[in-house]
This record gives sequence, structure tokens and C-alpha cells, in this order.
Amino acid sequence: MKRIPIALSLLLIATASMMAQSNKDRDAIRKVMDDQTAAWNRGDLEDFMKGYWKSDKLKFVSGDKVTYGWQQTLDNYKRTYGTPEKMGTLTFSDLEIELLSKDAAFVTGSWHLKREKDDPKGKFTLLWRKFKGRWLIVADHSS
Repeated sequence: MKRIPIALSLLLIATASMMAQSNKDRDAIRKVMDDQTAAWNRGDLEDFMKGYWKSDKLKFVSGDKVTYGWQQTLDNYKRTYGTPEKMGTLTFSDLEIELLSKDAAFVTGSWHLKREKDDPKGKFTLLWRKFKGRWLIVADHSS
């Protein structure tokens, strides 16, 4: 009879621990995205790219184009958004973070650039992986 309350207590403790870790992981992903926003808004694309996996296997999909590799993705950002006027002010919204496992997450949301002459916006889906305790984007599909 005493085993049931002990087992239930252990189950509750384990569940609370997993939920706390899930919240920490979600907060860590949000922090990376906040850091990216700050880097973008001060015109620092290299710092913005710190949120991406620095690998030739990084995948970035936009429109009908697929780009592979961290450096190529950075080069594309520089070519497309190479001036403060082109970069504008970035905001992310409508974030939904779904933890798939202890080291993988799927994030959807909206992006918006406030610029002098226009206000482009769109949606994104991001696949994240946790490497040595650090969450990084490994695949980005932005439209």
C-alpha cells in the first residue's frame, strides 16, 4: 500500500522536472531569437547568424531557392540586406515552440521588417537542434 504513494510522488517529481526543463529549453530558444533580433536591428549580420548552426549542412529555404551552408546563408543575407535601409527593423511574433525531443524543436512564427519604403512580412518554420547545451537553427524555411 505504501508503494503507490511513493511511486506517485516519484512520477510527479519526474513530470515536474521534465516540465521545468521544457520551459528552460523554450526560454533558451526565445533568447536566441531575441539576440538575433537585436543583432539584426543594429545591422550586425554576423552576430545574427550566431543563431544558426555553423555547418555546411545548414539548410535555408526561401521562395523557390534552397541554400546549403552557414557561409552561403550569410553571404545571401549580405547580398539581400547589405545596408541599414534594406535591413530595417526586424520583429518576430506569433512564436510557437514545440519540443520534439530533448535536443530537437520545431518553431513557427511570423517575421516583419519595418523599413522606410515598405513593410515586408512573412512566416517561418525553423528546425532547431541542441548542440552541447546550445540551441541552434539547423533548417529555416522563410516565406
